[in-house]
Amino acid sequence: MSSEMGEKRKYELKKRAERLAETRRRITEATVELHRTVGPAATQVNEVARRAGVQRMTVYNHFPDETSLFAACSAHWRALHPTPAPAAWRAVEDPGARLRLGLGELYAWSRETEPMTANVLRDAQILPTLRSIIEGGLLRYLDQARRVLTEPIVASGRR
Repeated sequence: MSSEMGEKRKYELKKRAERLAETRRRITEATVELHRTVGPAATQVNEVARRAGVQRMTVYNHFPDETSLFAACSAHWRALHPTPAPAAWRAVEDPGARLRLGLGELYAWSRETEPMTANVLRDAQILPTLRSIIEGGLLRYLDQARRVLTEPIVASGRR
């Protein structure tokens, strides 16, 4: 009898976990694209499933509720389209230069993300789950950016 027979094989979820992660990614990407093109309110689970190449129940198995799907969608979108960093603007001492840098980066980011942002902000008015995600994410970020860009100018020398 070999020593291998006495040892229990350790079960590893590698391939199955990879397939599950891949399915979740496809569902998330399909949802992101639908949110970008038609908006969250008009996105139908049947269409998400069709675009992801899965059954409708598979979508629900991965995302049992609207909150989990919106959160995954939001995280995926932010990873693809990171917001400019207000902390880097703060390092610019000259207020005018800081404002030009920050607004330039914000405008570029806004142009890049406009279709999605417009749909999400519009639909957040009618989808409470989405509204809470937007309030904790995008709106909080924009408030932080505003505060950095409008920090008081510290006067030096005589008036």
